[in-house]
Amino acid sequence: MTARRADGTPLVQPGVYLLDRETSPQFGKPILVRVIRELADRHPPYGWTWVDCYQLDRHGDATEKRQLFVMPQGMRQVDVAPVPYAARRYPPRSRPARAPG
Repeated sequence: MTARRADGTPLVQPGVYLLDRETSPQFGKPILVRVIRELADRHPPYGWTWVDCYQLDRHGDATEKRQLFVMPQGMRQVDVAPVPYAARRYPPRSRPARAPG
């Protein structure tokens, strides 16, 4: 996020970001998102912007598409490598009890 708008607010580049309270009060519990684009057609107040993004799960997969109102200065870019399906560990499934017979 090196480029800036005329008001000094950093432009948000596509990538994976950690969003927490520094980004917006709505993120009491931090979330991980993949930003698709900044929504430049909206005119937010100084220091804020709208982004189009996907919320990611612990494997790096998109779970929900969202449009979020954030402070770019609080966004922390992170490197998250996707976890291949074969390498994921799932909890064992419990089998239904069989009737003696």
